[in-house]
Amino acid sequence: MKSFAAAAILGLVMANEEKYIQFMAEHNRSFGTREEFEFRMNLFMQREAEIMAENANPENTFTLAHNKFSDRTEAEFMKVLSYRSQKHGYYMTYIAPLAPTNATSVNWVTAGAVTAVKNQGSCGSCWTFSSTGAMESAFHIDTGAKLVNLAEQQLVDCDRATGNNGCNGGDMYNAFQYAHEYGMMKMADYRYTARDGKCAYDESKVVMKVVESARVPHNDSTSLKAALADRPVSVAIEADRTVFQSYSSGVLNSTKCGTDLDHGVLAVGFGTENGQEYFLVKNSWGSSWGENGYIKIAVQDGEGICGIQMDPSYPTKTSKW
Repeated sequence: MKSFAAAAILGLVMANEEKYIQFMAEHNRSFGTREEFEFRMNLFMQREAEIMAENANPENTFTLAHNKFSDRTEAEFMKVLSYRSQKHGYYMTYIAPLAPTNATSVNWVTAGAVTAVKNQGSCGSCWTFSSTGAMESAFHIDTGAKLVNLAEQQLVDCDRATGNNGCNGGDMYNAFQYAHEYGMMKMADYRYTARDGKCAYDESKVVMKVVESARVPHNDSTSLKAALADRPVSVAIEADRTVFQSYSSGVLNSTKCGTDLDHGVLAVGFGTENGQEYFLVKNSWGSSWGENGYIKIAVQDGEGICGIQMDPSYPTKTSKW
């Protein structure tokens, strides 16, 4: 009996190692010591148990799967979460609750008004990607100009007077304030480096500006959908829980996501899947995460799943510089 138990344990260990080695190959991992390998494998197997438990829950309308974060520590992952709410905006405007939209679904991606999914890397610059995403779409919608990728690195390096702090976090609404005063350059003229750098702003290469921006009434799904019927909206969410980190497909409907806002993303539409209303959200963790870089978050009253309705903001009017 003891020999059988030992063999079973050995078999399980070997199976776990084989599974993690496959993960290492898929994500280009390599370690210098056996200790580091075992440490990372244990993190991976802890995540494996969490994924299996959530996928077995019949109340969940989503599925989880392993991704590049599966063997990362909490401290390592937190480096990419950098939404920092600032409530001292120079041009802060709160709009009244918006009238309900008649639209039952909106998808600015299929409408051709959203740029491709990007990857922020290890810099805590999520707020810049949420901001540029909103400005890119708004500029296209307002002016009819061709979609252009705006420079996240410009915000990382140059947007400090509003209270934003590069790779150490920021607030999307403050980025709109910055773009109101200085305008935005193209990514092609100010390349993303995923680290803080010296401001290299060049006004001669500015292509657009934010004329007006506003915060959507908070904790109001009707107003958020009405705003989305007009254009994409920057939203803040909590993203440090397994149900978000390991999201793979479906509609995330779990309150385990939390509402302690720490990540900036871009809401790009809404719709219904299998009877469940959702907001379609563009992330900045590359196209291999989630559904080709996107996640569907269930519509719920109040703060919303992951806190998505707590602090939405967007450029309501943009123009050429």
